[in-house]
Amino acid sequence: MYKYQAVIFDLDGTLADSLEDIADAMNRTLTKFGFPVHEYKDYKYFVGKGLKNLTISCLPENERNDETVEKCFRFLMEDYRQNYLVKTKLYDGISDLLDDLDKKGLKLAVLSNKTDEITQSICNVILKYWHFEVILGFSDTFPRKPKPDAALFIAKQLNVSPEKMLYLGDTGIDMRTACAAGMFPVGVTWGFRKREELEEYGAKLIINHPMELANATVD
Repeated sequence: MYKYQAVIFDLDGTLADSLEDIADAMNRTLTKFGFPVHEYKDYKYFVGKGLKNLTISCLPENERNDETVEKCFRFLMEDYRQNYLVKTKLYDGISDLLDDLDKKGLKLAVLSNKTDEITQSICNVILKYWHFEVILGFSDTFPRKPKPDAALFIAKQLNVSPEKMLYLGDTGIDMRTACAAGMFPVGVTWGFRKREELEEYGAKLIINHPMELANATVD
């Protein structure tokens, strides 16, 4: 990794094993308004586009009107703000990888489609032992991934050219973002989606454990 100077990480499904907290909050919301709930395995395909889109995906198709979506989304946000760190934790091996990247002097950043407020709150707890130069969740400032605007903003903030940055993520959205930004896309298989999706959307390297990146030859 000698030619790379920085790494952008996706949050959910890449750094943080957060699926159950998200699913629990959504299922409590669905129960509150009398809608059927979903299993954890289904949420692997619902998440990744922000909590508003999660709300839409989880509602029955005939209930996805603006009024219902908005009231469910508001309740979900209130619930999740109180419960986003009940089960959420770093994936096994992430601590070792972050230690290794820190020793090598690489700059670190986070880019999530989760709202910036909650992204900041989660990262301030689970990533407090490492220095992340930029932590960025979704806001009105930039369009959501896979648009590359936020990733390119991070590159400017780090003063690192995009081609000298690695981008780690667990979904096709992350791989598309990396490719659009001109960064090196690394897909991880411990998150929410399968290897085939990562390959389809442009992953140049796929790793099955965080420390595989520390030992990888990346050109």
